[in-house]
Amino acid sequence: MSAPLFGTPLSTAAIKVMLLGSGELGKEVTIALQRFGVEVIAVDRYADAPAHQLAHRAHVVNMTDKAALKEIIQAEKPDIIVPEIEAIATDLLVELENAGQVRVIPTARAAQLTMNREGIRRLAAETLGLPVSPYAFVDTRNELEAAINNGIGYPCVIKPVMSSSGKGQSVLKSADDLDAAWAYAQEGGRTGKGRVIIEGFINFDYEITLLTVRYRDAHTGQVNTAFCEPIGHLQLDGDYIESWQPHPMSPVALKKAQEIAQAVTANLGGMGVFGVELFVAGEQVWFSEVSPRPHDTGMVTMTSQIQSEFELHARALLGLPVNTQLQTPGASSVIYGGIEAKAVQIANVAQALAEPGTDIRLFGKPESYARRRMGVALASANTIEQAREKAKRVSSAVIISAAV
Repeated sequence: MSAPLFGTPLSTAAIKVMLLGSGELGKEVTIALQRFGVEVIAVDRYADAPAHQLAHRAHVVNMTDKAALKEIIQAEKPDIIVPEIEAIATDLLVELENAGQVRVIPTARAAQLTMNREGIRRLAAETLGLPVSPYAFVDTRNELEAAINNGIGYPCVIKPVMSSSGKGQSVLKSADDLDAAWAYAQEGGRTGKGRVIIEGFINFDYEITLLTVRYRDAHTGQVNTAFCEPIGHLQLDGDYIESWQPHPMSPVALKKAQEIAQAVTANLGGMGVFGVELFVAGEQVWFSEVSPRPHDTGMVTMTSQIQSEFELHARALLGLPVNTQLQTPGASSVIYGGIEAKAVQIANVAQALAEPGTDIRLFGKPESYARRRMGVALASANTIEQAREKAKRVSSAVIISAAV
């Protein structure tokens, strides 16, 4: 890929980037791209999504509707498409990329494989031979029970093959949990009822996200891989609630984690940030999942790194140099809506930010519900423990209420 010629937004010389998914992560990517004069078109399934509010143009469409999505892409004719979520008609992206009509970040194949947990798990375990938890794919409740009884065992985790943010995911501790877990998995799938993955439980010490950046060296033109410091995170029902960086790891475990991340991302190809999720126990490391885009747990990098994961993604897809250097220990803590409301008022922000080394990102989502992320608290400190406590103080101080 030759170095891009940068233009001016809304001119014939503009680099046009289309975001598929315009949530809080897409909003930050939009900001990073616009700093380089990129024209951004934001697409999402609902109006006034966070990135819609600052993109040059916005569209509302069901992105799993191949015909509707194709119509928008053909009308806008973007140079680059950046998927921000998995719920996309990825077969269309593959067709358009193969026809040379658009460039998909990191690649259309990566978007397609990672939309479905079956594709990426089989790639990691069966093609690349990477260590993973025991697993099986099933289509019925009876197949689920048989798979558990014939090797997976209890406890285990069940997830729809296509879901995100913990939707449809639960832990089965005994046969008593089978019916409820199966029903929840069928409700939580992105495309409705269907196939699920069962994963045997690993007694890991901790779970990390290893942000891995594929970028082109400005001097040699070669594709290089860089790693951010590992990010630790705490999840509830599969959805992250806080993260911190750097998470301490032994040199041996870190090297194994980087080798796994390198293998997966090199196979997926392309440029940009990948969020590689890994389980770690002592010096053993297992591959869990990968997102071919900035990761929600990586929001901590907005306070901890010289270049956030969003700046890294924008730079990598534009062929620019990247810097994954850690600046300070940092932490993030999610601010949930806590209420069901069509519009909200957010109070106590000044008081929450009175403590030095703190910051807040309010996402600007048009509606609130109890478990919807409406913002994130950020904090830096001398240690990750101090940063975590500080971030939690900030997020808990914010008060969200229904607008009058």
